[in-house]
Amino acid sequence: MQAIRSLIYVFLFVSWSTFIVILNAVFLPFPRSVSQATIRVWMYGTMMLLRVVVGLRYEIRGMERVPEGPVIFASKHQSAWDTAIYYMFDKDPAYILKKELLKIPLYGLTLRKAGHIAIDRDGGMSTLKHVLRETRRAIQEKRSVIIFPEGTRTLPGEPRTYQPGVAAIYKDAGVPLIPVALNSGNFWGRSGYMKYPGCIVMEFLPPIPSGLNRKVFLKELQQQVDEASERLRLEAETKYGLEPAIKAEN
Repeated sequence: MQAIRSLIYVFLFVSWSTFIVILNAVFLPFPRSVSQATIRVWMYGTMMLLRVVVGLRYEIRGMERVPEGPVIFASKHQSAWDTAIYYMFDKDPAYILKKELLKIPLYGLTLRKAGHIAIDRDGGMSTLKHVLRETRRAIQEKRSVIIFPEGTRTLPGEPRTYQPGVAAIYKDAGVPLIPVALNSGNFWGRSGYMKYPGCIVMEFLPPIPSGLNRKVFLKELQQQVDEASERLRLEAETKYGLEPAIKAEN
């Protein structure tokens, strides 16, 4: 039964997404705020489909730890859900994402218009300079920036070294950096179409103090995010018993 619900969700999501991407193409001559508003509607619709069709809700914890003004969110990354959720509470987020996404017809134009920060993961120092420059620009525009320090989606409980670029952003940006833990991978796999009912939890952790050196910062960030994500993973597995299904899918 859950496989049928997941297939229905995929069909509705693709149809909904196609409509939004085409609509956003029509809005390309308008200011970025129009494009961002359209994407936000897209994400609201996506979350509604997950809730109604799949039975998958979400909970955000620790919002009181996020200060006013722009911040850097350094987030765990386990599923495509992670790339949508920030639009649920932020009107103008800026994601750091791989440049290959810009090559997708129409969707790439949507990402460009939204002002996200595209990177070449093989670009070395030139890529880092580009990311720092664009991050500063986003912050000057009062936008929060979302980075996934692992560089790719990971399985729940899978350890992965964090990329050092996040340390350069932490040092250069001049705004608070908020670690973010989650357990989305228990419900929405890294690959495949299956989605599972329950409640994804995303948790904002205390901001990392400024002034740490690179090595200490990376250790602190990874420890905070991985330990909290592991706690949330165990919480989901205890409550919903999803570990065997997710492992089998991946």
